[in-house]
Amino acid sequence: MKLRIILTFCIMLFSVNALAFYTGDTTEDGAHLKDYVKPEALLLLTEKPNKSISIIDVRPSKAYLKGHIPTARSFPSGEIMNRLDELPLDQSYIIYCETGIRAQMVIRKLKKKNYKKVMNWGGYKRWPYPLVK
Repeated sequence: MKLRIILTFCIMLFSVNALAFYTGDTTEDGAHLKDYVKPEALLLLTEKPNKSISIIDVRPSKAYLKGHIPTARSFPSGEIMNRLDELPLDQSYIIYCETGIRAQMVIRKLKKKNYKKVMNWGGYKRWPYPLVK
């Protein structure tokens, strides 16, 4: 019984850490995006969009349709690399998914394609405001 409790605790601890592990990670020229890592700062960006910064949701399309952060554009992780013509290299990108792990995998791929202004915002569950459906 004790082992089960310890295992459950370890799994919960790992899950919480995994959710925040990549939050705020940026590519080499993406440090300015850290200004938006807090939900309240990102909210301000959604209310007053900056043409040079795009919010990208890399979750599957069905998840995006169920609810996403306002102004976010849908680029599912399995499609994004085939749609790079829609993402200019000189733009800045704030990327999120369920937990931040998938976003980090996408960011690694984007770095190989010379995207230098990108930040992993983490998981959409960090967003305490209403989602757009």
